[in-house]
Amino acid sequence: MITKSQEIEERTVERIADLMCVAARTAPKGRGVDNLVTMIVKAREKDQLAEEMRRVARTSGAQFFERDAGCLDKAAVVVLFGQKVSPLGVTPCGYCGYANCAECSKHNGLCAICTGDLGIAIGSAVSVAALHRADNRIMFSVGKAALNLDLFEEDVRLAYGVPLSVSGKSPFFDR
Repeated sequence: MITKSQEIEERTVERIADLMCVAARTAPKGRGVDNLVTMIVKAREKDQLAEEMRRVARTSGAQFFERDAGCLDKAAVVVLFGQKVSPLGVTPCGYCGYANCAECSKHNGLCAICTGDLGIAIGSAVSVAALHRADNRIMFSVGKAALNLDLFEEDVRLAYGVPLSVSGKSPFFDR
């Protein structure tokens, strides 16, 4: 039996995406509360994300959404990381800008611990991609497009995307 490079790379990039989701899940969470949602997007749904990014670029003038959509076109898969935001009742805190968690909730604020948890989870995930030499880049624009398209079934308010590529030249470098 012979397995050629394209099949190997397609199969492996999906395995890496799986491992990234596991690494994010097992990353430390504030107070041990896990509000993380992960998913892997490819094929038609990946193309829909790229199109939404282009729409955002057209309507907002934020041209980096267009640039990032071009990167997404070259990616095999995209790993999405979303965070349900729920103040965790840590006192004293106030990192969210409100006096306490009750005030943060009242004003629909974003818990700083939850946002930090998302960052730690994504950092853990991209370290897996790097360990396996898959080209990747953390993109706010992909997360925003995913939120716009309601790809998350749960109450996710923060999201980022990490496209993955296995090629001779990273599409995420020298953009």
